[in-house]
Amino acid sequence: MEKIAVVGAGSWGTTAAWLAAANASVQLWARREDVVEEINSSRTNSQYLPGCELQPAIEATSDISRAVDGVDLIAMAVPSHGFRDVLEEIVPLISNRTPVISLTKGIEQDSLLRMTEIVHELLPDHDTHRIGVLTGPNLASEIASSQPTAAVIAITDPQTAEKIQSVFMAPLFRVYTNDDVVGSELGGALKNVMAIAAGMSDGLGFGDNTRATLITRALAELTRLGVRLGGRPGTFAGLAGMGDLIATCVSDRSRNHRVGFGLARGTSLTDVIDDMNMVAEGVKTTKAVLDLAARFDVDMPIAGHVGKVLYEGMDPREAMLSLMTREAKPE
Repeated sequence: MEKIAVVGAGSWGTTAAWLAAANASVQLWARREDVVEEINSSRTNSQYLPGCELQPAIEATSDISRAVDGVDLIAMAVPSHGFRDVLEEIVPLISNRTPVISLTKGIEQDSLLRMTEIVHELLPDHDTHRIGVLTGPNLASEIASSQPTAAVIAITDPQTAEKIQSVFMAPLFRVYTNDDVVGSELGGALKNVMAIAAGMSDGLGFGDNTRATLITRALAELTRLGVRLGGRPGTFAGLAGMGDLIATCVSDRSRNHRVGFGLARGTSLTDVIDDMNMVAEGVKTTKAVLDLAARFDVDMPIAGHVGKVLYEGMDPREAMLSLMTREAKPE
């Protein structure tokens, strides 16, 4: 793959472009003209990825048609609430065999669709084996500062998987392949909800025992729903599940963790969100996750209590106490 498009110049989209630029030329689409101008003139994106020098192989543009013209791969990195609208703009320009991958870790609110399901819906004639996700324990700022980590490219065509793997592979960014698109994608979306709970725990001053308990039970919870929706159990024990869950639940660089932490410290949800210039997917995803759990009759007590805090005003300490005093049962 010689030329790729990354659609979305937030922190993760910019990081993905930075990784790929070592192996291909990259067209990076940004909605804001000031972001485009800064990237092209200064080789930086100070709004979303400060401190990272971007290679000349990255060309930013606010013209989305130009961004995807003649590329060998399209990587969608826009937030879940805008994913459909942005993709609709380029549907007529996408070849049926051009791989399309999602970098977005969320679920569409009204439809309860995963991002790859939206791609399938808008591109009904597209080769289904060339639609997938890139996911894993990938905090953008750490990757951009060349700290070692790994990710999963989940797509069902082995040759396409290997080509995408080679685009993003770097000495300190190891990429594995996996054909479980459903499980890999759900792991990335569901962990955001659990990270809000972990942030609340830390904000309340609880320690390592509490954090370990919460993460372990969160993994069981998201695995139950993920398997019910078609993912494989083993996927949730890997990078797309456990790996991403741990990173997002323990890091103060995680936006979703910061949401929970702020709420536990008495900051309103509106003020927590206003303090960030990026999207915390878990705030919106929680409702979609709870709707899916209800539809498929899956017990998700942690997600349920996160929902009560976010949408019903429950105090985080009360939520934690409520979780701990639930009816005793086998593990």
